[in-house]
Amino acid sequence: MNLEMNLQGARLGMVIVDLQNDFLAPDGAYARGHTLSAEAVQLPARMAPVARAIKARGGLVTASLFTLWPDAHGEPMISAHLKERRPFLRKGDFAPGSRGQANVDVLAPLVDVSVFKVAYSAFFNTQLDWVLKKAGVDTLVVCGIVTNGGVASTVRDAHVRDYRVIVLSDGCAAFGEAAHQAALADMASVAEVVDSATFLKQLG
Repeated sequence: MNLEMNLQGARLGMVIVDLQNDFLAPDGAYARGHTLSAEAVQLPARMAPVARAIKARGGLVTASLFTLWPDAHGEPMISAHLKERRPFLRKGDFAPGSRGQANVDVLAPLVDVSVFKVAYSAFFNTQLDWVLKKAGVDTLVVCGIVTNGGVASTVRDAHVRDYRVIVLSDGCAAFGEAAHQAALADMASVAEVVDSATFLKQLG
């Protein structure tokens, strides 16, 4: 796939998957649970120039916000599999409208539209597809966490919705390099996988 041809005349959109305070901030839920990913923490500063470049081209920058909706008693409704893997999650974590749920500070001013999500894909049970189609987006640049989770699910959902998809290899992170690389290799069957420097160079 020729990336340069993809970008000529492309109507660009960006999807930033789950780069939120509760995942990445030193006072967030994952830091409290000693599950902070050092690689993931570096992503926002690396992705901010990409977001700015896409906006300069008239593109739309979107973000997905993983959300734990409260029940009638204010307790977070957590899927059983997530509760088993992340037992430290508690009331207030990823709550809608909270600082923890919000995009990290360096990216927040660059995001045009945020959608709340409850599962891996940024498309599942959200209005992301409607927003992107309404904005005329046909080419999606995807980054975020985790490579083999939310990112991979979002990329495949974008592919079946007929978007052209570009995955920024250094804009994603997983809880291990092997998982990260395997996910990138897998996504290469439905997307162009490039690093951010290559993308920015081709964008011009």
